[in-house]
Amino acid sequence: MRKKCIDEAMYNHEPPGYDCPFCFLVKCEADLQPGNQPAEVIYYSELVTAILALGRWPKNPVDILVVPNEHFENLYDLPPEYATPLHQLTRATALALKSVYHCDGISTRQHNEPAGGQDVWHYHVHVTPRFTDDGFYGSSRIEFPETERTEHAKQLRNYIATHIAELF
Repeated sequence: MRKKCIDEAMYNHEPPGYDCPFCFLVKCEADLQPGNQPAEVIYYSELVTAILALGRWPKNPVDILVVPNEHFENLYDLPPEYATPLHQLTRATALALKSVYHCDGISTRQHNEPAGGQDVWHYHVHVTPRFTDDGFYGSSRIEFPETERTEHAKQLRNYIATHIAELF
């Protein structure tokens, strides 16, 4: 049994009856046959999933979200045993983005609570390809049409499937 150092529930902001979009995608992926994943799913394993975000930034082609498959609201709730699989998938996603988009760098971000910028109540890490002078922090998220998301997801899924041994 894990020892709790704090009352994690006091840091939760998820409203009663919250319908978690990440849990929905993970459940859809788990229920489907291989090759029929939702357009947004880039990679799925027993513990963690990489999802293509519904939005992106104007000069950045995609934003990937790495999530635990079990629902944990934030960093405070996340059991330590998820650290390694989450980090491994974050790293693999970053390497895939470097290869597919030939980007100059990668940003990873993780937000907790409303004041920390969290707006989906399921722990997740953003992995975003970055380019020199892309103005990322001065820009706002834009809509990412499904037809474009589907094509980007296909490219990333294919890259990860082809290079999985070297990524993990």
